[in-house]
Amino acid sequence: MTTILEIRGATKEFRGVPAIRNIDLVLKQGEVHSVLGENGAGKSTLMKALAGVHQLTAGEILMDGKPVDLSSPSAALKAGIAMVFQETNLVGSMTVAQNIYLGEEHFLNRLRGLYIRAQQFLASMNFDVDPTALVSSLGAAQRQMVEVARAAHHAARIIIFDEPTATLTPEEKHHFFSLLQRLKARGTSILFISHALEESLQYSDTLTILRDGERVAGGPVAEFDRDKVVQAMVGRSLSADLYGARKGHELPVRPAGTRVLSVDNLSMGKIVRNTSFSIYSGQITGMFGLVGAGRTEMMKVVSGAFKRDFFHGGEISFEGRPVRYRVPRQAVRDGIVYITEDRKLDGFFETMTIDRNIQMGDLAMSSNPLSVVSMGQARKLAQSWWSELSIRAINKDSKVLELSGGNQQKVVIAKGLIQKPKLVIFDEPTRGVDVGSIVEIHQFINKLADEGIAVVVISSYLPEILALSDRILIARQGQIVEEMRAGEATEKRIMYAAVH
Repeated sequence: MTTILEIRGATKEFRGVPAIRNIDLVLKQGEVHSVLGENGAGKSTLMKALAGVHQLTAGEILMDGKPVDLSSPSAALKAGIAMVFQETNLVGSMTVAQNIYLGEEHFLNRLRGLYIRAQQFLASMNFDVDPTALVSSLGAAQRQMVEVARAAHHAARIIIFDEPTATLTPEEKHHFFSLLQRLKARGTSILFISHALEESLQYSDTLTILRDGERVAGGPVAEFDRDKVVQAMVGRSLSADLYGARKGHELPVRPAGTRVLSVDNLSMGKIVRNTSFSIYSGQITGMFGLVGAGRTEMMKVVSGAFKRDFFHGGEISFEGRPVRYRVPRQAVRDGIVYITEDRKLDGFFETMTIDRNIQMGDLAMSSNPLSVVSMGQARKLAQSWWSELSIRAINKDSKVLELSGGNQQKVVIAKGLIQKPKLVIFDEPTRGVDVGSIVEIHQFINKLADEGIAVVVISSYLPEILALSDRILIARQGQIVEEMRAGEATEKRIMYAAVH
């Protein structure tokens, strides 16, 4: 395979602090090349430099052996480089066809002709997407197909994917990797950022591993296995710590404490249907179910984010007292905290500093919104959580938007736990998080349960459910259909209950 792209000595500094240092990378034509590393290792910074979002402080980028100027996203696109971000950059109120040809509109446009062109183009790529459909009505996998079609329409020779499978269902992941193989067969080169190591090892041709902003390993995928990749990423082996399922007395199951939450015959439209369960203090309760099983919706009703049916909606009791929360703030004051699965949409204020975000969690506890807050005291409180959760940033005044995904997740957790909860609900706590941060977050979740706090972990990843849970609730079609103790649960039993 011929070399299409070469990066030499790439360095990028923010406020005088290097995010990446002296990185070399070679990409071949028709190759799937995974870039791996912990959150904060510099993966996204390097890829954004290729996409024209960032400009390198030092180093050079060559295409077909010649230096290229990637001073803007439009310049990168003109050079044949397109990036599909983790959060798609499509216009939801426009159709698929309009998004593909966005920016190329004539003064007078015939939508029928546009749809016919888009239909033919999508069919040529074997994409099963209706060109007349609004983007807002599409699933995550189909939105990515539209992003890829837009990139292919601009004749992109290199497509960069940033965490493309983080929010996809198993079926959508299957379609995505089929798409990857078709792009590869067409001669398109792929740069792939993912925290799902199994995906990178299975579908990549070449790996580049970054740590602390530097390239520490790389080569053909055949030279690596999971342990070797993890060792290179974090500088130590995590085999004993990562997703170690409870077996016998190695990880004893915590006994149930007092009943903190009781849910009886809960109903919310067609999503949650007449379901009942209980949550106990000093235990981690795992909630598993396939997409659409209603797990998140159940706990959002409990935390006041959603409202149950007014008539025949069931009953919720917290610490033995019937409750019906109209807004999340009421639940927060009682001691219930829900830590969202979508941190970027509703987990933090991206243009605020880390300290201010954590402080907002403290303010949510105040009954007086006009109360005066000592900035020195607020900063001191926030700094204690920096240390507690090992939040890493370029400097103390960094905005949350500037952090890596794992550190953003830690800020969301700190913002919730500063409220001194009695019940903490973690919804997909390690989605889009690197292996090192997964271990840290799991250790912290275990610490909360050891301190007597009631913990609920909603996760779509069975190894995580098995590694954390003392007791497991399985949801199907809006109901909790089965309960298992951690010692008796297996992936096969859990999946069988979730499906049948």
